Amino acid sequence: MLTHLYSGKVRELYQADGGIVLMVATDRISAFDHVLATTIPDKGKILTQLSLWWFSRTADVVPNHLAQAPIPEQFAGRAMACVPLSMIGVECVARGYLAGSGLEEYRRDGAVCGIRLPPGLQDGSRLPEPIFTPAVKAPRGEHDRNISHAELTSMLGADLAGRLREITLAVYERGARIAAPRGIIVADTKLEFGFDADGLLRLGDELLTPDSSRFWPADRWRPGRPQPSLDKQYLRDWLLSPASGWDRSSGEPPPPLPGEVVARTRQAYVSAYTRITGRTWEDHR
Repeated sequence: MLTHLYSGKVRELYQADGGIVLMVATDRISAFDHVLATTIPDKGKILTQLSLWWFSRTADVVPNHLAQAPIPEQFAGRAMACVPLSMIGVECVARGYLAGSGLEEYRRDGAVCGIRLPPGLQDGSRLPEPIFTPAVKAPRGEHDRNISHAELTSMLGADLAGRLREITLAVYERGARIAAPRGIIVADTKLEFGFDADGLLRLGDELLTPDSSRFWPADRWRPGRPQPSLDKQYLRDWLLSPASGWDRSSGEPPPPLPGEVVARTRQAYVSAYTRITGRTWEDHR
């Protein structure tokens, strides 16, 4: 017996038997705080299978939310059985390279989340060392807000803020180290954490996927320009191009995606899965 609990941008949550929560990834895709009307075939399965692959390779760094329970046939391949968590309302972001909102902040302030960085960095520059740049989660349709570690400490206390920073950077460094010999740069990644019923801090949601991370082909990395990517950056770029006819500042939802954009976005997700895991997606299906 399943009871629907919540609809997120990409995932649906169901209460299952035995206190288990079923997290089902759909083929929906979001960009610029909008859920697009067009879906990306296989996206939900790719996110789920890649998350499972990473969870198994980081379990010694931090406990995660996975539980042993059957997956209903209608959700095969796209669902995870999970321990219910009381989520911490903070996006825990680790950055090894300068991109996205971090680049915007650096260009404005010379710092990201209060962390002063060397002058002269460019779009795509590698940082001297990975940094922890948390953000406060915003309601749907609004932008998450980057905050400093001092702000995080005032919200959560020094002990928890310090643990989140330490674990986030450790998970990022593990992921970057595994991805590097596969020709993938993990430029940044976003993690989410929560407490289980016993008060144990666990890693939840998804892990090191094209939705939560920037994946760059290492052989095409060139600082000083937007980087080719194996995530949804191509889709974002198309939405901001004249070809889409969409004005981001208008408040209107983005237009439907043309077939070429859907196909190229799907291929980026498939390529990320294939290159990172070494498995062929078509065989997996």
